[in-house]
Amino acid sequence: MRPRVPVSYGLLPALLLLVAGLLLPATTATAADNGTWGVFPTPPAGAAMTDRAYFFHQGAAGTTVSDSVTVLNSSDKELTFQIFATDAVNTPAGGAFALLPVDRKPKDVGAWIALPPETATTVTVPPKGRKDVPFTVKVPEDATPGDHVGGIVALNTAVEGIRQEGKVQVGVKRQVGSRLYFRVPGPVTPGLSVEDVKVSRSAPLLPWVEKARATVSYTLVNRGNVVIEPKVAVSAEGLFGRTVLDRPARELKLALLPGQRIELTEPWADAPQSDWVTVRISAGASAHPDLTSASEAEFVAVPWPALGALLVLAGAALTLLVLRRRRGRSAEGAERDEPAADLAGTR
Repeated sequence: MRPRVPVSYGLLPALLLLVAGLLLPATTATAADNGTWGVFPTPPAGAAMTDRAYFFHQGAAGTTVSDSVTVLNSSDKELTFQIFATDAVNTPAGGAFALLPVDRKPKDVGAWIALPPETATTVTVPPKGRKDVPFTVKVPEDATPGDHVGGIVALNTAVEGIRQEGKVQVGVKRQVGSRLYFRVPGPVTPGLSVEDVKVSRSAPLLPWVEKARATVSYTLVNRGNVVIEPKVAVSAEGLFGRTVLDRPARELKLALLPGQRIELTEPWADAPQSDWVTVRISAGASAHPDLTSASEAEFVAVPWPALGALLVLAGAALTLLVLRRRRGRSAEGAERDEPAADLAGTR
C-alpha cells in the first residue's frame, strides 16, 4: 500500500491540507501501483502493457520532449484524480525515494513538465478503465547538465478515512506516482562524500556478562550531478590496530539523487566494552569505480558501571584503612599515657 496523504479537518471540513509526499521503494523501481490504481508510461499503440517501469528521457537545453502517462483504474468503481508533476527527493532519514506533495511547488524537472489544463482539477477514470494523459518536458535554456529526477502523480480526490491526531481530525487521501529520470547532456561529474560519523553506545550493568551495543550513524551526500547507487563498508580498529569490526562493502539498494543528503545508521550488536576504537565508513559506487569517500570517528569504550563499582569498593577499603590507622594511633597514645599516671600517683 502506498503512503497516504493526511488532510486536516478543523472548523472548515472542506479545507484539504496536503502535507505528505509520496514514498516509493528504494529498490529497483517497478510500475507504480497500489492495487486499486496505477501510474506508468503509456503503452505503445495497440498494446495493453508497457515494458517501461518509469520514464527515462534525454534532451539538451532548449529542447522539448513529448510522452504520455497512463492512469489505470483496477477497481469496480469510478475514480477521480488530480494529476500533477513534481520533483523527487531522498527522505533525510534512510534515503527513500520520495515525490513532493501537491502543495510544494517544484523547482527542477517537475517545473519543466506541462500537463493538460484539466489535470489540475479532476480527471475521471471509469471502472476497469484507463486514462492516457499526454505531457511535454521543455528543458530550460539554462538547464544544468546531469540527472534531473521527478515524477507524475495521480492523487485520488476522495477522502478514504479519518484518524485523530491530538485535537485535530485528519482525513486520508492516497496518491501514486511514476518516476521520471531526465538527463541533460554535458559533463558528468559523480560526487559522493561521507560526513558526520558518530557512535552512540549503551553498556550493560554487568560488563562481559552481557553484550554492549552501539549504533554508528553517518551522512551520505551526493555532491555530483548524476544519480548514485552507493555501497558502504564499515570497519573499526581497537588499540594496537586490532580489527574489532569488518563489514565488507554492500549495496544500499537506494538511489541517491544529486544534491541530496541522507542520514543512515549501522547497528553494532557486539561492540567493545573496554577499548579505544576508531570507526571508519567507506563509500563508493559500482558504476563509478574511481568514486570513493571515507570518514572516521573515535570513541573510548569504558565499562562505567564496573568502574564505578570498583571505585566504590576502593573508596570503602580506603575508608576502612584510614579508620584502622586512627584507631591504632589512639591505642598507642593511650598506652603511652598510662605510665605517666602511675608515676604521678607514687609521689
